[in-house]
Amino acid sequence: MPTENELLSNVDALLEQVARDDLPPPAERRRLREAAGLSQAQVAKALDTRREAVGNWEAGRTEPRPPQRAAYAKLLEKLAERFPAPAPDGDAPGEPAVMETFAAEPAPAAVAASAPAAVKPPARPAASATRPTSTSRRPGAKKAAAKKTPTAAAVDPRFENGPLAVIDVDDDGKVLAYCTGGLVLDVPAKSLPSLVDWTLKEAKLGAPKLSGPGKDADPLLVLTQAALERYGLPATLTEEERIAGRIPEGHKVIKQLTRAQWQLTKRGFGPWARIYRPAQGSERACVQLCIPSWNALDTRHWGAAGQLAPAELARLLGVYASRVMTPRGSTAVTGLELMTALHPPTRASEPDATGKRHSEHNPGSLGKDPVDCAPCEAPDGHPLLRDLPRFHVRGPAEKLFEEAYDWARPMTDAECTLRHLVGIDVNMAFAAGANGLNVGLGAPTHVTNPVFDPKLPGSWLVDLSHVDLSKVKVGKEWVELDGSLLPSPFTPKGERPEGLAWYATPTVAYAVELGYEVRPLEAWVRRENGRYLDGWYNRLRDAYLATMADLGVDADLSPEDFLTAMDGYKARDPELAIVVSAIKATVKGGLGKLRERPRGEGWRPGEPWRALSRPTWRPDIRAAVISRTRINLHRKIVKHAAFTGQYPIAILSDCVVYAANGPSPLDFLPYREGKPLPGGFKLGVNPGLVKHEGTQDVLWGEEVRERFNAPELNLARYIKDGTVTDADNGE
Repeated sequence: MPTENELLSNVDALLEQVARDDLPPPAERRRLREAAGLSQAQVAKALDTRREAVGNWEAGRTEPRPPQRAAYAKLLEKLAERFPAPAPDGDAPGEPAVMETFAAEPAPAAVAASAPAAVKPPARPAASATRPTSTSRRPGAKKAAAKKTPTAAAVDPRFENGPLAVIDVDDDGKVLAYCTGGLVLDVPAKSLPSLVDWTLKEAKLGAPKLSGPGKDADPLLVLTQAALERYGLPATLTEEERIAGRIPEGHKVIKQLTRAQWQLTKRGFGPWARIYRPAQGSERACVQLCIPSWNALDTRHWGAAGQLAPAELARLLGVYASRVMTPRGSTAVTGLELMTALHPPTRASEPDATGKRHSEHNPGSLGKDPVDCAPCEAPDGHPLLRDLPRFHVRGPAEKLFEEAYDWARPMTDAECTLRHLVGIDVNMAFAAGANGLNVGLGAPTHVTNPVFDPKLPGSWLVDLSHVDLSKVKVGKEWVELDGSLLPSPFTPKGERPEGLAWYATPTVAYAVELGYEVRPLEAWVRRENGRYLDGWYNRLRDAYLATMADLGVDADLSPEDFLTAMDGYKARDPELAIVVSAIKATVKGGLGKLRERPRGEGWRPGEPWRALSRPTWRPDIRAAVISRTRINLHRKIVKHAAFTGQYPIAILSDCVVYAANGPSPLDFLPYREGKPLPGGFKLGVNPGLVKHEGTQDVLWGEEVRERFNAPELNLARYIKDGTVTDADNGE
């Protein structure tokens, strides 16, 4: 028989176990983990379980079971002792406000400015707060009743599980769909055709249209390597398939789709495949696939996203989809598709006499039919240039050449006495250049001896060689500058033009702004015009600002706090940092697509290529945005020089390098009582403002230029980390 002490010890152990099993609510579990700075993966490793299990415990979908339950309870108990819950009345007096985590919803029109002066890493964002989650992973299972909130009520019931899902196979062989917000669904589909059917009929994936006449976004499925193997697809592409951008048409999976009456687009079954059936009226039946192991997520823009766990990848892509749009391909493709989604080419007309509506042109859009560019706007090899001699090289008087800066100059003796080279970079420079820009919507009209109109989009043949940068207008006053230390605003290389050349409207308008007369000889102008890119800019700006705010970089920080917040911001949440990179790439790639060049396909100079059939093939719009971006930068440089006497050493696109006595931008930017020079450079996160790009020693710059015997080597290219290789300079 056990003794009394043994029985009492057993009771004490039982009571202790009961106490440990009394777990806090799911939301408190998440709060405690985040307060300790722990990731779900760290907790899962300590408890010898899957990361997804920890996510389900924190979402309240499942409860931990022995033996993990007691250990998990002990962890939470100890964390609660170290990180007690805040008082219900809010933060204690004198304490900084807790930064609000984001939810995977479209960004608001403006990001609230409420960050504390002392920037703290934000809590890990939780995207599940905006819609109900499932209490079961069984397809078709009833959803638990969710609390009515303003955001939850706004969720389209057709897409209640979000815009996308990452399809994976767990250790038990179950196919799972990891959705945004931490939701995990069981997938019953045994083949790819049945997976497409399940997605359209049961998964409730997709996103509502971005504009009235637009179309809802098709659901996106991201297939992991395990999912590829399950559905009979190769885990990686062969070299031949990679070059072709698709698997062979005779592949067994494509035959399965054909038998099930599914079709593929012309680009076939590649990293971004679209599987569809012809639309029946307004009903679409289309699913897009993203295959990271086939290089669908370019590492230049998506970093290590393709290597993330399924739930983490769903979170990352979900944030991008909710704030920008559901990816339609590369970031460049998505950037172009976003323009069309915000300005669809057609809309429904008013009812006619019989009550029927018809498709009609949507005002403010580019229309549904492509338009020819002007000959000067056509890139080499365009059909408009087929009659030129084979080896003819067009000069400035024949070709519009609006590109970003790539300029540098030798340092002066005075600059060599300073200690540092400081680089500043314009945030979202090309997006800012698109904001408020009037662009052509229709075909160009040729005119001779036109009177220049700065409000009329077009390309102008004019001589700007008489513009002297040593004496220019800044505002209403003439100022004298050292023109030899400034790049010309009219050429990408900063060289002074030598005669007639083609320029976009913003470039010619800047010559007038500097105080000089212009007399174009001819022009291609677009009478039909508008601010086509405003909505595109606003969407991407809001996405960028919201994501940077989640990373602790708010729009209303002081210059000092902004520099502090930007220091190491990517490490606070590497996944959100990838979203920021993807948003930036969406801007540049989308604008680049406006003048997409031939991509193989047996093309020969003088023949049309596929991109020319798009109404969004508009090199004139791309040129206008780049022109305005370059002019915006030059205007700030001139105002800075007029006020401080400081001139840039080098410029590369949106990065400018100055010599300074200190390592910080605040050592040469003329702030007065926290206020910047009006119209000059201003530190901040908003598009068009600048951030610190990098600092190197002046001796480093001189040594690099001497090593390569290049006194005008563009140091802006290397200012970030100072690394220069022989390959960078053609050796």
